[in-house]
Amino acid sequence: MHPPIHYARSGDLKIAFQVTGDGPIDLIWTPGTVSQLDMEWDWPPRARVLEGFGAFCRLIRFDKRGTGLSDRPDHIATLEERTDDIRAVMDAARSTRAVIFGVSEGSSMACLFAATYPERTRALVIWGGQARWVKTKDYPWGATPEQIERELAEISENGVTAEYVFPHGAPDDPVYADWLMRWFRAGASPAALVALERMNSQIDIIDILPHIRVPTLVMNRTGDPVAHIDAARDLAARIPDAKFVEFDGDTHSLITIEPDRVLAAIEEFITGAPAHLRTNRVLASIMVLDMVESTKHAAALGDEAWKDLLFRHRATTDGLVAYYGGMVVDHAGDGVLATFDGPARSIRCAIDSIDKAHELGLQLRGGIHTGEVEREGQTAAGIAVHVAARISAFAEADEVLVSSTVRDLVAGSGIEFEDRGAHQFKGIDEARRVYRVAGA
Repeated sequence: MHPPIHYARSGDLKIAFQVTGDGPIDLIWTPGTVSQLDMEWDWPPRARVLEGFGAFCRLIRFDKRGTGLSDRPDHIATLEERTDDIRAVMDAARSTRAVIFGVSEGSSMACLFAATYPERTRALVIWGGQARWVKTKDYPWGATPEQIERELAEISENGVTAEYVFPHGAPDDPVYADWLMRWFRAGASPAALVALERMNSQIDIIDILPHIRVPTLVMNRTGDPVAHIDAARDLAARIPDAKFVEFDGDTHSLITIEPDRVLAAIEEFITGAPAHLRTNRVLASIMVLDMVESTKHAAALGDEAWKDLLFRHRATTDGLVAYYGGMVVDHAGDGVLATFDGPARSIRCAIDSIDKAHELGLQLRGGIHTGEVEREGQTAAGIAVHVAARISAFAEADEVLVSSTVRDLVAGSGIEFEDRGAHQFKGIDEARRVYRVAGA
C-alpha cells in the first residue's frame, strides 16, 4: 500500500506531497521537470531508494504545480512560484527547517530557496543540476536553442518520445523503460511538458549562486547526457564552500547505477552538516520607489497639506508592500525601500504603487534588484540595496527599471521588458544592464 497523499495550499492551488521515513532530519525532495508521486512506488528499485532515504531522514516529496497529482494552474509556473511551493509543502508538513534536495531542473528551485530562506535550509544537496540549460556564447553546456525547439516540436506532435526520455538510447531493462515512459506521460500532458521545458530553457540562476550560505553538496555523473559534468562543476564552484562529488555512469538518474553509494554520500554529508544558521545574509529582491518632483509638490501645497498627502501615499504604498508579501525597510524622505522574497512580487508591487500614486496626483519611479542583503531585525543593508537605489534614480517618471538578475529570475512570468542597456552607476564597481518593465 502506497503512503497517503497530502495537499498543501500554495496560493490558489493544492500541491500534492508524501511523507515517508521517520529520521531526525527533514529532507525535501525537489523534483525535476515532471514527477508522479504514486507511480514512483511501482518500480521496485526506485521504491527501495525512497525507503533508503527514510532510514536516515523524514523524506518529504511533492509534485510541482502543473505536474503529477498537483493542481494545474492557468499558466506555466515561474521559478518564483515553484519555489513558493517548497515553502508551502514545508509548512503543511510542519517542517521548520530541512535539507533541500534539488534533482535536475529542481536544482534551480532548490538553489533559489536556499539563498532566500537560509533560516529554513539545513543544507542544500544538488543532483544533476546546471545554472542554465541552454548553450550560449558565454555558457558552453546544454542544448542549443535550435535543438530544444526541434525536441519540443516532436513532443507537441507525438507526446513523450523514447528519444526524449532516453537521449543515449533505451536501457537494457524493458520493464524499467516501460515504467519510466508511463511515469513521464502521467507527470504532464504533451502541451504542459512543452511549456515546462520552454520555461526551463529560460532559467538562469548564475547570479544567485554566490549568495547561497548554507552547507552545499553538488553531485553529478561523469557521463550525464542532460547535466554536463563540467556544468555541474561550474555550478559548485560558484557556491561558497560547496563540496563536489562525481559518480560514474552515463545516465541522468541517481537510481539506476549504484544508488547505495549516492545515498551514503548524502547521509554522510547531511548528518555532519552544522545544525545552526551561520549567517544573517539572505537573497532578497529590493524595491526602491522615489517620488518625482516632490519639492515642487510640497511648495505648491504647503506644509500641512503636503504632510497629509505624504501620509496617505505612504499608507497606500505600505499596504501594497504588505499585500505582496514584502517588508518596508525604510522611508527615505518621500521614497520607500522594501524587500521581497520574490522578484515578480516586487515588480507587481512597484507597478501598483505607481498606479495608486496617480490617484493622489503623484508620480513615482522605481528600481528593483535581487541580491544579497544583511538582515538585522527590520533593516537590510549591502551593495544590493545601493544597486536598487541607483537603478531607481536612473528611471524616469512612471518607470520601473530592473537589473538583469531580476529579469532572468522572472522568466515565464508574463512580465515584458525593454533593454535599456548597460550603465555604470556611481559607487558600483561593474556596469549593470537594466531593463524597463514594459508590461506585467
